[in-house]
Amino acid sequence: MSLSFEILSQAGAARRGRLTTPHGVIETPAFMPVGTLGAVKGLPPQQLEELGASVMLANLYHLALRPGVERIEALGGLHQFSGWRGPILTDSGGYQVFSLAALRKIHENGVDFRSHVDGSAMQFTPEGVVDLQRRLGVDIAMMLDECPPWPAPRDKVEDSWERTLRWARRAREEQDRKPLPGGLFGIVQGGVFRDLRERAAQQLTELDLDGYAIGGVSVGEPDEDRYRVVEWTVPHLPQDRPRYLMGVGYPADLLQAVRCGVDLFDCVLPARNARHGLLFTRRGPVKIKNAKYRDDPRPIEEGCSCPACTRVSRAFVHHLVRCGEITGAVLSTLHNLRHYLDFMVELRQATASGALTEFAAELARHQAAPDSSEA
Repeated sequence: MSLSFEILSQAGAARRGRLTTPHGVIETPAFMPVGTLGAVKGLPPQQLEELGASVMLANLYHLALRPGVERIEALGGLHQFSGWRGPILTDSGGYQVFSLAALRKIHENGVDFRSHVDGSAMQFTPEGVVDLQRRLGVDIAMMLDECPPWPAPRDKVEDSWERTLRWARRAREEQDRKPLPGGLFGIVQGGVFRDLRERAAQQLTELDLDGYAIGGVSVGEPDEDRYRVVEWTVPHLPQDRPRYLMGVGYPADLLQAVRCGVDLFDCVLPARNARHGLLFTRRGPVKIKNAKYRDDPRPIEEGCSCPACTRVSRAFVHHLVRCGEITGAVLSTLHNLRHYLDFMVELRQATASGALTEFAAELARHQAAPDSSEA
């Protein structure tokens, strides 16, 4: 395999690991900032590196629309095109199968899309998705899958999974025919039905893939259902392969999943919330637009080493965000991503030292503090 995964230490089900890819090493558990079009909004690649990110997620559907895989390939591949030197994971377009339901048609061969940009037609097939990601030169390629909405009846969820499994077998055959430069991950679906999730994980494992993702979460279901899906699924995934929980979430969600044995995460929350003026701190969120911050000389978070906290005050960020100045969004994004990446460093340390229980208790104590809604 082009990827290698090593478990360095374990505390219960939680793992401290190392995933080696063609473009570098990912220390796990790891959070992947979302760079849909090849970049995190507002941040050049060197700033993302300086924040401590080791891997970035990009989106195949959006890149295939603009600027097109052919153009990126001709310009040297996604790493050369974007300037990001570290590992890249690309989603397969499966989330757009869910989010763009009005603009797509699912059939046995794949998915027909109408572009949300100009209405042009585009077809994704299991084999074609693998080939497009191969041409981009990414380190981790996700298989094409169907993500049913929540709530969905059991028969619809089961039919969706059976189709996704057939697509997965075709994707695996394409990988065998012409190997990717990196690795190929499958995606476990099955909605909120325990037996479907367990069966899906077991069936996907038979394909002997480079890694396994848990998909179809954070699509509207209650937190309790999402937690249960992770708890049901992880024990049925291979111990020696990386496990990826897609699209989750808040720091407490990451902690819960790590304790179940998940290794990789992505989510738009830190960057998207930053652009709307919601900043994460250990003592709860800061709604920086609020008038109480207009004369606040403190950094966003004491002890944070991000470029915003080391140079400017809450009052300055408040001023920029209230005025709609793009620098306010950039500073906020720098802080939120650094907060998440530092959180993952501490999660790795706590896992290695066997201190996850204490780490979880401290996080819960801060969240329960009287001032947690406005640090």
